[in-house]
Amino acid sequence: MRRRLLSSTLLVAVIAVLLLGIPLGVAVNRLIEEEATQGLVSQAKSLLNEVEYARLQDQPIDPVQLARKYPDRYIQIYVKGTPPQVTTVGTEPSDNRKMTEDAQSENGVYVAVTRDRTAVAREVRAWLLLILGLATAALAVAVGLAIVQSRRLTLPLSDLAMIAERLGSGDARPSKHRYGIQELDRVAEVLDRSATRISDLLAREREFATDASHQLRTPLTGLTMRLEEIVAAAHDPSVVKEEGEAAIVQAERLTAVIDELLAAARRQRHAQAEAVKLDRILEQQLTEWGPAFRRMGRDIRLEGTRGLRPLATSGGISQVISTLLENSLRHGDGTVTVTTSEKDTSVVVEVADEGEGIADDLAGRVFERNVSGKGGTGLGLTLARALAAADGGRLELVRPRPAVFALFLRKAETPRNRVVSGPA
Repeated sequence: MRRRLLSSTLLVAVIAVLLLGIPLGVAVNRLIEEEATQGLVSQAKSLLNEVEYARLQDQPIDPVQLARKYPDRYIQIYVKGTPPQVTTVGTEPSDNRKMTEDAQSENGVYVAVTRDRTAVAREVRAWLLLILGLATAALAVAVGLAIVQSRRLTLPLSDLAMIAERLGSGDARPSKHRYGIQELDRVAEVLDRSATRISDLLAREREFATDASHQLRTPLTGLTMRLEEIVAAAHDPSVVKEEGEAAIVQAERLTAVIDELLAAARRQRHAQAEAVKLDRILEQQLTEWGPAFRRMGRDIRLEGTRGLRPLATSGGISQVISTLLENSLRHGDGTVTVTTSEKDTSVVVEVADEGEGIADDLAGRVFERNVSGKGGTGLGLTLARALAAADGGRLELVRPRPAVFALFLRKAETPRNRVVSGPA
């Protein structure tokens, strides 16, 4: 990543320097050329005025004085007369290196001022070298800033990767590191919250295992003792009956303990529930399942009330909706419509398709384990209902033909914004 940042920054800097430097170099070259030309024009006009004044005063033209006044210039003066007067001052440059400007009066005076282009080219090169130096300095500064920025970004990312790896290995301690970059600090905060939740989950799992081992030990011991009594008193039917009834009582007690532990675990799961954005979860599911439905020539629609915030967990809702969409894809037909609504105390998500639905003999047992009408595993809806219950909600089959499943969730708030979206 650091190399990509450096190369991309350097590329942007080079493009910017070229876009600015090349036009600037052309403009400087043209400006110096125009300035030199305007200087020669001004000198030619000034010289013409001097020659005109000398003629009016009947004074001769002094080449020595002109050479001192116009150094490094080749001057040609032509005065009309009989015979015409021609005066030259200085050394004429070669044809490929000279710049010439002239001026002429109505009295027959013509002057031409010529200079060597080498000095102009030298000045142009000096300015171009200055521009090149500034461009090089700008590139160096850009590279330096890119190095600093890449370190500022890659080091926190490496740190966050180590924190995530540590979470995956079971070390759920929050790092509480912050890096001064809003996006990275947001990721660090999410990882810290995840670490806290994972730590709480691990603590609750350990507590559950401890409670289970403690609570189940006594009923299991009692059940074992009753079974041993049954074996020892196999010759006496009355004793066998009595001990068998006692064993049943112990088994019922064991079942009650298990139910109590599961209820406690579910209450802990409810403690994790929070107000979630239902729209985001449903849109994510429709995005994920949309391609599969389109390959089958089918559509998914999202309708109903938007902006609902049920009290649940994002993972639980996602898994339940994913199971319902998968069932609709495999066992249903036509357009699948996901409808959201709100009741007095509940947020309801309905998933309906246009297929044949569920047979009457299966409608009452569709949530039972290992019950499937079309070759499925018979576990998806069972687990989906368990996940809904773990979030404090419930999953119901509200209409068998065409099939309509409804997920009822606890309501956190009641915003109202009725919209209907198009096919996914």
